[in-house]
Amino acid sequence: MDPIASTLETLTLGEALIHKNLALFPLFGAHGSLVDYVTLDEALASGGARVTEISSGGSVPELAFANDGETAVFLLDGEELVGAKQNRILNLSMLVAPKSTVAIPVSCVESGRWAYSSDQFSSSRHAHFSRGRASKAASVSANMRESGDRISNQSEVWADVDARSADLGVHSPTSAISDVFASHEADLEAFVEQIQPDADHAGAVFCIGGEIAGMDIFDKPQTFAKLTAKLVRSYGLDAIDGNVDRPPTCEKIEKFLGLVGATKPDVHPAVGLGQDLRLSVADLSGGALELDSTIIHLCAFPKAQDGEIGSRYGARGARMARASDRRR
Repeated sequence: MDPIASTLETLTLGEALIHKNLALFPLFGAHGSLVDYVTLDEALASGGARVTEISSGGSVPELAFANDGETAVFLLDGEELVGAKQNRILNLSMLVAPKSTVAIPVSCVESGRWAYSSDQFSSSRHAHFSRGRASKAASVSANMRESGDRISNQSEVWADVDARSADLGVHSPTSAISDVFASHEADLEAFVEQIQPDADHAGAVFCIGGEIAGMDIFDKPQTFAKLTAKLVRSYGLDAIDGNVDRPPTCEKIEKFLGLVGATKPDVHPAVGLGQDLRLSVADLSGGALELDSTIIHLCAFPKAQDGEIGSRYGARGARMARASDRRR
């Protein structure tokens, strides 16, 4: 049995935590792995890690991550890095070994800036909004399957940012998704305050209205506890403008978990430690980071069918070249 299916078999679905249109169905049962690491926030706060442009000139799809500490650092799929020449999000989850520097794959979420605002990046209080994460995950998996490259469809990432900004009535001078989160901070913090899983929860399935939006599972409850607020803000940005509806039934969620567990992943060497397990089938997309048969992080999203993303976000027609296109 592959590590994803084995991990899911150890988990139990809990009772939903609900605020307005967002429901979190906790997953518990994992006792925590023995893999030792700190989160990105912890590493940056301690000064044990640095994130910079890959060079003075910069490159849109990659950054330099230096782990100067004595412990591995975990970077979460979709986590946003702000500063330097433009804000980016992480294309997938990674575990960077102590005393090492690696090039990390990222996508731009601030298309209207290509100039230094700081020498180094800081981490944001949110991950990329969930529908954008789902779209990005699908394109990263497709590109890894076709070429081995861990790149997203950058034009699609920008289109998703533009459309979500328009949907929520936010104008950002640099087309930054961080400005959209900031404009709705009060609503997002209400989600965080009202949706607080217990200490033994290792992850959750997130639902918006009557639909499953995605899932995030970790190797230990302590990691989920540290990252819950980031993820709630991520899914919350897609929930704040929807109609309040009853969440999906447990049967529907269990069927989704069964699909994730039954999907055979594509296996690739990871950036840093472990292996990347990518999920890409007709009904879902996502990925997992695996180390020594332990799933450090798994994320999965129902895949939009043809035309669905366009109907959610608006048509994607011809686009003006972005400032950062010229530096790729």
